[in-house]
Amino acid sequence: MKNLNKLLFPLAVLTLTMGACKKDYLYTNPTDAVSNNAVFTTTTNAMAALNGIHRSLYIQYSRQEEGGQGAVNLNIDYMGEDIVNTINTTAFGVHKWVTHRSAANANNSFIYTFYYRIITNANLIIDNIDGAEGSDADKKAIKAEALTYRAWAHFQLVQVFGKRYDAAGNNTQAGIPISNTSKVDGTPGKPRATVEAVYAQINSDLDAAISAFNGASARPNKSHFNINVAKGIKARVALTQGKWALAAQNALEARTGLTLMTNAEYLSGFNSYTNQEWMWGSKQQEDQTTYFYSFFAYLGTFNSTANRTNPKRINSVLYNQIPATDVRKGLWDPTGTNPTFSLPVGVVTNSTASYRQKKFAVAGTTSVGDVVNMRVAEMFLIEAEARARLAIEGATAENINAQNVLFTLAKNRNPSYVLSTNTGTALLNEILIQRRIELWGEGFRFFDLKRMNAPLDRTGGNATIALSGVLSVPAGGVEWQWAIPQAEIDSNPAIGPSGQNP
Repeated sequence: MKNLNKLLFPLAVLTLTMGACKKDYLYTNPTDAVSNNAVFTTTTNAMAALNGIHRSLYIQYSRQEEGGQGAVNLNIDYMGEDIVNTINTTAFGVHKWVTHRSAANANNSFIYTFYYRIITNANLIIDNIDGAEGSDADKKAIKAEALTYRAWAHFQLVQVFGKRYDAAGNNTQAGIPISNTSKVDGTPGKPRATVEAVYAQINSDLDAAISAFNGASARPNKSHFNINVAKGIKARVALTQGKWALAAQNALEARTGLTLMTNAEYLSGFNSYTNQEWMWGSKQQEDQTTYFYSFFAYLGTFNSTANRTNPKRINSVLYNQIPATDVRKGLWDPTGTNPTFSLPVGVVTNSTASYRQKKFAVAGTTSVGDVVNMRVAEMFLIEAEARARLAIEGATAENINAQNVLFTLAKNRNPSYVLSTNTGTALLNEILIQRRIELWGEGFRFFDLKRMNAPLDRTGGNATIALSGVLSVPAGGVEWQWAIPQAEIDSNPAIGPSGQNP
């Protein structure tokens, strides 16, 4: 990670309040970095810088496929088995498990630079906020959010580019470079830290953030983090590390006091962070539309080529496991001809569009829509899975706890659901199916397969070699690591060619 600014873009602290002017960046100085003196004089200015990070999650980057976090979510789910294309297209090389192994691929560079840019801006806030003028409560809130961003971005990166975390191993395998300061020390670059070291940094930042949120001022809206979201991310991390008790506890604490959405809300388009179940989402105003860059231009009802010619579908094997009385069954059309589905003019309507989706719908007249980043349902699923895994490892009393947690979520979605009598592996499998149905299209599936060391299996349903490129990938191979971008290999001697993923 040599001279991060050169790789990531000229570093600028993004400034705008949500819904403000259309100038996305504040280039007050003709250098790689905005002067700390200019930005961190007051907590008001520092909050503007923090708002810039929030906005960076959905602005337009270099290519149409680079629409911020929504674009990453699509890439992660394209590599799973639950989204199925309607047509064969070369645009989805990542879906075919080809392009992610190329160091020259633009998607790899986008994801790498996207998260390191967030980290670099978070570092500036963390290193300078204590000296700003303003209330202690505001300083704590801003610092806590920046720490959460730094942890989350490192977590995303290590899941993509590192080898999976093995709870039974020492995890000395190569992860990613750790960036935890804005201060330049003169070294020629940073090496890839071990996976264990990366997770240690992630957890240290999350613990510091959770502590800082106590006594911090309240967040202005759900584009910002609060202690619930920080604990939710902590639960995700613990689940990935196989720390089941920690995952269950943080998931429980994260959702405490929060509510699942109604069935009517579930069918309303997944496009507004005012939904009572959303814990964290990226708010997008109509006058800030990103048009064909938008998440909803690829997985939604916006009238784009990607939606008209290639409406995204659910894997029919998964769809067939959804009970008829479950509200989620109505998010997909198995016939491809249901007139109640609000789809763009000219959308494919023949049998090749069967199982098409309407989970995600635009919220305005353009491709605008809020992107969901965390929901209460995920916390129920993390807690249920973690408790089921504790039961499998010998804490058999946790079977009942896992059943009860699952019941609350599943009953909300399906009035006919009855308390599960499954235990052990059968209960775990039931929870994992619920997770796939519930979080479809929200950017989890590749990460889930990787953390569980499970194979990709697209066989037996509507996925075909012609559409998907590959139907199965064994667990644990080199294919599960994305290639480090060539620009990083070339510019960072601390990594160099020998540090590339095999």
